[in-house]
Amino acid sequence: MKEIFLLKLGEIVLKGANKRQFENKLRQNVRRRMKKYGNFDVYILQSTVYVEPLDDQADVDGAWEACRSIFGVVSLCRCRPCEKSLDAIFDAIENYLGDDLDCAKSFKVESKRSDKTFPLTSIQLSQEIGGRLAEAHPGVEVDVHHPEYTVYVEVRDLSAYVHGPAEPGAGGLPIGVGGRAMVLLSGGIDSPVAAYMMAKRGVEVEAVHFFSYPYTSQLAKDKVLELARLVTKYSGRMTVNIVSFTEIQEAIRDHCPEEFFTLIMRRFMMEIAQRIARCDGCGALITGENLGQVASQTMEAMTVTGAVVDMPIFMPLVGMDKKDIIAIAREIGTLDTSILPYEDCCTVFTPKHPKTKPTLGQVVNAEKNLDREALIARALESVEKVKVAYHDEPLL
Repeated sequence: MKEIFLLKLGEIVLKGANKRQFENKLRQNVRRRMKKYGNFDVYILQSTVYVEPLDDQADVDGAWEACRSIFGVVSLCRCRPCEKSLDAIFDAIENYLGDDLDCAKSFKVESKRSDKTFPLTSIQLSQEIGGRLAEAHPGVEVDVHHPEYTVYVEVRDLSAYVHGPAEPGAGGLPIGVGGRAMVLLSGGIDSPVAAYMMAKRGVEVEAVHFFSYPYTSQLAKDKVLELARLVTKYSGRMTVNIVSFTEIQEAIRDHCPEEFFTLIMRRFMMEIAQRIARCDGCGALITGENLGQVASQTMEAMTVTGAVVDMPIFMPLVGMDKKDIIAIAREIGTLDTSILPYEDCCTVFTPKHPKTKPTLGQVVNAEKNLDREALIARALESVEKVKVAYHDEPLL
């Protein structure tokens, strides 16, 4: 029989009456990810997603790699199905895992019997198969406490399945069960990590990026689109809304006190992002803000910038150390792109002495000479929607 994948569910198994909703969404997500790799049957039984290739043309290795980045899966394994008999299980292990066993110094068999009609208990099955394997591989010791290699046998409804140690999955919840949100995506390290972390909680992510040509280059724009593409390995396809921000930044420079430049700029960003988010069916904003990291991320500053919107603002990084954020960026593959030296609009017209503990009244007064509504309206007219997906060609 062909090799198949078993994807084990994580938090979903703890859900109550709406568990089926989470399972259905996960199955849809897996099916969509598998389309690129050929014909696969995807179904769920006993809190496990089965991914089965239907013909020899299926790209099994490509599909396996994709399954490792699907949220909602806590662990996964490649396995060989067989008939539910001792002889068939032993033969499947020998054919599928025999070489791995020969390379190990010690082994044990761990069994799980979900099909209670199977005549042996889990312990009895492990003992029987372990004894046969010990005879077949006399150079490999049996060690039930600290084995170098473990053979797993799962007797389930449809078949028995044999496999080696499972690999960790992406965890989290299936994309789509947590609603949709708009991430303010810069070219830095933090915002792609924030997008990834909210996607891991089942949020379908879109993005908005503020582009200040000619102060920022086409390379800076491509960098952000490449970051979005890298995040879609986990989040699935994404729309990036590119907003022309030059006029607003120049107006702030010409009409506002310098110490408030960054705060006023971020207030415009938040309000524009909220309007795009509402039009696109998003129920929240996501930022990569981290308390105390820069002058605009003090408690007072974040209160002022968040005051212009009335939808929830998710800040998954707010209490993290920078080294931990960098570690996640490295793990998900965005770090090397984030540190490329292409500046984004947040570095344009940066004040020498930014206000770190502003009040809302001070900032409102500082921006009183701006025609906010007209500036926002013209920025919204400039929005360019770019769709990105992980299998697109890299931009950098």
